[in-house]
Amino acid sequence: METRIVAFDIGDRRVGVAYSDPFGSYAVPGDTYFRTGRFAEDVGALIAIAKAQNAACIVCGLPLNADGTESAQTEKTRRFISALAAQTDLPVACEDERYTTLEARRDLAASGVSAKKDKRKKAVDSLAATYILEAYLARSKRNMKEEFREEGNDYGDDNIVELIDEEGNTLRFEHLMTFEYKKEWYVALVQAEEGEEAEEDEDDGSEEVAIYHLVGEGEDEHLETIEDDALLDEVFAEFSAQYEDFEDADEAAALEPDDDADGDDRPDEN
Repeated sequence: METRIVAFDIGDRRVGVAYSDPFGSYAVPGDTYFRTGRFAEDVGALIAIAKAQNAACIVCGLPLNADGTESAQTEKTRRFISALAAQTDLPVACEDERYTTLEARRDLAASGVSAKKDKRKKAVDSLAATYILEAYLARSKRNMKEEFREEGNDYGDDNIVELIDEEGNTLRFEHLMTFEYKKEWYVALVQAEEGEEAEEDEDDGSEEVAIYHLVGEGEDEHLETIEDDALLDEVFAEFSAQYEDFEDADEAAALEPDDDADGDDRPDEN
């Protein structure tokens, strides 16, 4: 499996935490970290959180004024981020967090979360971190697509997932999307063929999609085959509907479910 990206919404008393799925498709809120008031200890705790999630990158929200200028809070947050970057070998990025807390409060109010004050504050912090990470993921994808187009490519190695089947063979897949269906997460992949096989698939006009159930958390996260044929049909239908929303409809219509994805030839995560 690929590694995650962890995001922090750094406050004076609390730090909201969010992390991505292994493919960088979506962000989910984590637990809020309560600062101890001891600067070095708090920095070390956030690094430990990132390592526990097997993070490949840390993204920190940067509080700016509405007009984009910096404030005293911006400088305070920058000092914390600099200390974080100095004590870990992971890349540390900043993301504009303007309006994320406001959006989080608005969405929580709309969802009816109005329980105890402390519980609500924790929810706001983690949800704000989620928005920070979503903005970072969206911007990264845009930049990656622009780079691929400049190089004349349809996609690059960052979009390739390597899985190992039961015989120990390494199979290369293009990651299409990670999506939710009935509160469960699934991954849609299409085998990345090269040479003559790729030309044959292009001439045929269709590609077989392998869909797997994404289960577990952290280092235990892995892909499982879907044994129930009826469920597989439901999940594929949901994938097709969601895929058409952000990709070309003709391309989505050309995709077909891979019947072998739930057979005996099952790849494991690399």
